[in-house]
Amino acid sequence: MLGRLGWVKSGVARLKRLSLCRWPGSPWHPDCATEVVWSLLYPDVCQVCGVRQANREEGYVCGACRGKAGNLRRVRAPFCDRCGLPFAGALSGPFRCSNCADRELHFDHARAAVVATPFLLDVLHRYKYGRQRWFAPFLVGLLVEAAAPALTGAGWDGLVPVPLHPGREAEREFNQALELAAALAQATGIPLRPQWVQRRGRTRTQALLTREERVKNVRGAFVLREGCRLAGQRWVVVDDVLTTGATTSEVAGALKSAGAREVCVWTLGRAV
Repeated sequence: MLGRLGWVKSGVARLKRLSLCRWPGSPWHPDCATEVVWSLLYPDVCQVCGVRQANREEGYVCGACRGKAGNLRRVRAPFCDRCGLPFAGALSGPFRCSNCADRELHFDHARAAVVATPFLLDVLHRYKYGRQRWFAPFLVGLLVEAAAPALTGAGWDGLVPVPLHPGREAEREFNQALELAAALAQATGIPLRPQWVQRRGRTRTQALLTREERVKNVRGAFVLREGCRLAGQRWVVVDDVLTTGATTSEVAGALKSAGAREVCVWTLGRAV
């Protein structure tokens, strides 16, 4: 239930936008019309707490919810050199976690913007499965803030989002990894290649599987589009959350089978 104060403030803001667009002599243009319609459909109220103000550019997540202790935890060093798993404590040298030590991972390294906290997973779940796509600017912003400085001008040849099976994408109406990758491509200037890696078939949802089951579930699930040649190139795989790295590793394997020299992974969240 949205707070009364939030509704009042958002109503005033909507009326101001509407009056500005309709004021005699003021220009009426598509952006203005879109903003008015959007504001009428989605009030400027945080969709997490339902009380404070938050607008479309903020993804309807207010500053207080962003800043609340435990909600957002940026991934900072030290972390596993390979999969990016954060480590609590001081390290004197390179560190590889138990998740990577006994596994063959096809990506060279993986990094994430934030830890997959309950807060982040709840917003992401609503975004992916609840069709609450107004959260996109918030989620995309977190990834771009962390990944763009590391990738820009570093000689990467292309970005590939982890593809969904066409049936699952039709159910969901979009691919969250593609939306994240598209924003990252725009921010970095790295070419986006969403059709270059494809799924061979529909796999089980990874969320409820054990580590061993995840690896088996996606083994051989991805193939590079026929005719793609990546000899000596460096590629970035983008997904929403990295848990064991099984899915992104298989995508990286498909890229390396076509000759890619280096593949890194960037995700919005990192499960811990």
